Amino acid sequence: MDLTELGAELRRGFDEKTAAREAGLAGSRNVIRSCGNGIRALHRGEIESAQGLIDDAQRELDEARRVLEGHEDMLMAGFVHDAEKELAEARITLALVTGAPIPTPTGMAVPPSAFLKGMAESIGELRRHILDLMRRGDLGQCEALLDDMDDIYYLLISMDYPDGITHGLRRLTDVARSIIERTRGDFTTSSIQSSLRDALQKHGELLDDH
Repeated sequence: MDLTELGAELRRGFDEKTAAREAGLAGSRNVIRSCGNGIRALHRGEIESAQGLIDDAQRELDEARRVLEGHEDMLMAGFVHDAEKELAEARITLALVTGAPIPTPTGMAVPPSAFLKGMAESIGELRRHILDLMRRGDLGQCEALLDDMDDIYYLLISMDYPDGITHGLRRLTDVARSIIERTRGDFTTSSIQSSLRDALQKHGELLDDH
């Protein structure tokens, strides 16, 4: 047995896998970074910039998956799944904030588990956006987004499958529920305060007229 030749062949295989893994890891990190920057731009009201950054993330993810073709163990290692989840979160948040149709897992080419986890985490970003709207007094838009959050939650709880299938969706769904409850409480308080301010203002105007 020529162990020298065998060793060289084994090393070539490991070298190829290592190179693919490093490229996939770098691409996945870029996806997560671009998604984070895109969501921050979205919260600043920079919609075009947010869209561009999220589109960049999609291209990075597509490339990361391309270089990992033939290395299924690396595709399943977790870092690609994390990038897919972040992209789903960013695209869903962008759609809901701008009133665009919600993307689909097929359209994004991400697995259902990553898509649903991204959807669950978009609840937190929607809360942040709603709080910004409340500070600006845009309560009508807040109510519409709260209804969207409820719809998402009802979809999430309908996915009654083992964690081995959904990869931890149940925990994220529980977190989403608590975020929605807090946000509804904040919205109710803000609505009451707004109504009280309006009533006081009208009362003051009546007094001025007399």
